[in-house]
Amino acid sequence: MLDRRTLIASAGASLVLAGCGQGGGASATVLRVGSQKGGTKALMTAAGVLQGIDYTVEWAEFPAAQNLLEALGSHAIDVGLVGDAPFQFAYQSGSPIQAVSAHRTEPRPSEALAIVTSAQSSVRSLEDLRGKAIATGKGSIGHYLVLRVLDRAGWTTDDVKLVFLSPSDAAAALAAGSVAAWSTWVPYVPLALAQGGRVVVDGRDYVLGYTFEVANVAAIEKKREILSDFLGREAAALAWAASHLDEYGKVLAHETGLPPAVARIAVEKNARSAAPIDDRLIQEQRVVLDTFAHAGEVKASRPLSQAFLPGLLPAAPLAKAPA
Repeated sequence: MLDRRTLIASAGASLVLAGCGQGGGASATVLRVGSQKGGTKALMTAAGVLQGIDYTVEWAEFPAAQNLLEALGSHAIDVGLVGDAPFQFAYQSGSPIQAVSAHRTEPRPSEALAIVTSAQSSVRSLEDLRGKAIATGKGSIGHYLVLRVLDRAGWTTDDVKLVFLSPSDAAAALAAGSVAAWSTWVPYVPLALAQGGRVVVDGRDYVLGYTFEVANVAAIEKKREILSDFLGREAAALAWAASHLDEYGKVLAHETGLPPAVARIAVEKNARSAAPIDDRLIQEQRVVLDTFAHAGEVKASRPLSQAFLPGLLPAAPLAKAPA
């Protein structure tokens, strides 16, 4: 059973500040980086790519993209990694942000994004969810998955009951039986499966597999040089992680409290590489925006092309991760 206590301990339910330095967040020599649990901080710590930098990284950890994006929009952090769906949701809601680098998971793995149910549930298929409650985060990649699944099945949001909850509250609701399913992502999917849950709908064929480093426009203007350096180091860390899954998994388990076996699965499911921000990527993002707009969740009032700022990722990584 995926219980609230385990989720909070292993995947985080509140903002935690941890730093390579403390204070001075507004300084041009301090980069305030948001990381979802099991995300950027664990990756770059494992790869060791921040050694020798001449600026300070201050980490802020969040349970989900929505919380991270709220911090970005309020200037509490400078940059953070989120999925394409929550980014589009926040951008079209007016947040002063832009995507400054892109990652892609290709091919998209199974059981990385999914609608899951508990071991005790009688739900076995999408049809079993008709009229029932599905928990997810508003504007999250899980929310997007539900909308895509409903559209492909010829259903509408009236055919299910969407319940918007934080990851810890969604886990508690699923365990208590107050929702029938939970639409969620890594590391929550492998954690749920390890505790007896089941996949009802796998998200592999419903999403594009993009994530973005998203920056506040003020940070782009005032911290462009160190932001660019950080993005280059992150690209080096991604390349390192692809061939060091065991080492990455151990660091992830230590950083998050996830069981080591679950952490190892999570890093494999979350493997990705740097991708160019180009016309093709921007056009592919149209389906994300259109999905939210069609469901009445956002108004597509801001030009999609202006959501992206190419050119900050160095042509070659500025740091090489240790072998």
